[in-house]
Parts: sequence; structure tokens; C-alpha cells
Amino acid sequence: MERSWYLVDAENQVLGRLSTRIAGLLMGKGKTEYKRNQDCGDFVVVINAGKIRVTGKKLTDKIYRKHTGYLGGLKEITLKNLLAKKPERVIEFAVRGMLPKNRLAEKMFRKMKVYAGAEHPHVSQNPVLIELIQKQ
Repeated sequence: MERSWYLVDAENQVLGRLSTRIAGLLMGKGKTEYKRNQDCGDFVVVINAGKIRVTGKKLTDKIYRKHTGYLGGLKEITLKNLLAKKPERVIEFAVRGMLPKNRLAEKMFRKMKVYAGAEHPHVSQNPVLIELIQKQ
């Protein structure tokens, strides 16, 4: 299967709309040879992950939770704090939730590379810049 490399600039993009577009590229939904039981998606490089936008009051109201497995081990972090600490994780969480819940999901997810800044080490793959349409 021929896999392409795409470059997505996340600056001033809404998180949900950006994530659905990335998930579609990772699954290969735009290809004519798409099969839901095969991994036929492309590689996606996301830059400027720290400059995404969210709508409404999600910066303060959206909470990411995880549990360590021990008593009282519930860890919570808001979207605003996660963007300050690890902005790549915000896009990773959003895209992972949009991928199918099967064995292929991890293979698809590993083809996404997310970077907080504008520089990335995948220049030699010649990724094609994808222009995302944004509503204002």
C-alpha cells in the first residue's frame, strides 16, 4: 500500500474539526481502496499543537481524568493546564477517541506525529501541506 505523508498546521484551528480531519487521514477514508478491516491510512505530521483553539468554556471546564489503580488515585487536569504542560497530548487524546475501537487503532495512531512548535524532523519525507478550511 502506498502511504503518503501530510503536514497539518494546527495554528488557529478548532480542536474538534482538526481532529476529525486527522482521524480521516489516518484511517484512509478518502482513498478509493479504503477497507475498514485494513490499515490503509497515511502518515500525518501535526505542527503548532500549542496554538489550537477551542470553543466555549472548554479551557476551564474540560477535564482529562485518569486513575492510577490505587485507592484515591484519581488524577485530573484541565485543558488549560494540559495545553501549558504538554500541548501535543491534547491533539493525541482527541484523535485517539475518534479512531475505531479495534486492533487497528494503535497501528493507525502510531502514524501520527505531533509537535508543539513549527519544527519537525520529518522534512526528508517531503510531507504535503494540507490546508484546512476554518469557519469564522
